[in-house]
Amino acid sequence: MSEPKTVTACLIIIGNEILSGRTRDANLQFLGENLNALGIRLMEGRVIPDVEATIIANVNEARARFDYVFTTGGIGPTHDDITSACIAKAFGRKLIRHPDAEKLLLAHYKPEDVTEARMKMADVPEDSILLDNPVSRAPGFQVDNVFVLPGVPRIMQAMFDLFKHRLTGGAEMLSKSIASYTPEGKIAARLTALQDEHPALEIGSYPFSRDGKHGSTIVIRGTDAADIADAAEKLRAIMRDLGNEPQEVDL
Repeated sequence: MSEPKTVTACLIIIGNEILSGRTRDANLQFLGENLNALGIRLMEGRVIPDVEATIIANVNEARARFDYVFTTGGIGPTHDDITSACIAKAFGRKLIRHPDAEKLLLAHYKPEDVTEARMKMADVPEDSILLDNPVSRAPGFQVDNVFVLPGVPRIMQAMFDLFKHRLTGGAEMLSKSIASYTPEGKIAARLTALQDEHPALEIGSYPFSRDGKHGSTIVIRGTDAADIADAAEKLRAIMRDLGNEPQEVDL
């Protein structure tokens, strides 16, 4: 029997406001958790500016490397919302005013509030699939394996919930977290050896300090439950050998 495929994804966060620190991104954590639940592994998160050449280059590189690409930001009504036009150029498609998107916006706004800037949110690359927006109506869109979403977290998350059933996952990423009052410097060499013994797993160390005592939480991630269990048992033995009792942690 063949091993389940690892399905991968990349998130491209677009916006000068994120890079400047004026706006805090909340979409990376949401997508990481929700994609993992679907058996899709978020491999990269990139934050890039509202620069046409940068957006085009990142989208083209990511869509060739990953099964799914998600972009957030830059599809609003202002002059610096250039993501839709950039996606069209990345795919070599025309940017068109989608009739269904146009109808949604015209039905949402009062006639006196309809402006060309707002109607720009109906412009998508030709042959796109619209993604429903249950909050503010302006849709996102999908072109091949690229899903283009707004940056506002509550809108992005509501839209994701509506189309996530169409995503095809692979092997589920499992994890085990074990903590002890063993400082990283003391356990580091043993962790390196453990990682070498289990190359299919990701073993990460995260230091903490509590009540004046230093320790580390070790997180073991992978798709093979038996491999994780074996590595976890060896880790517990390492911690005890170093004089500290391991504690199971829920993360």
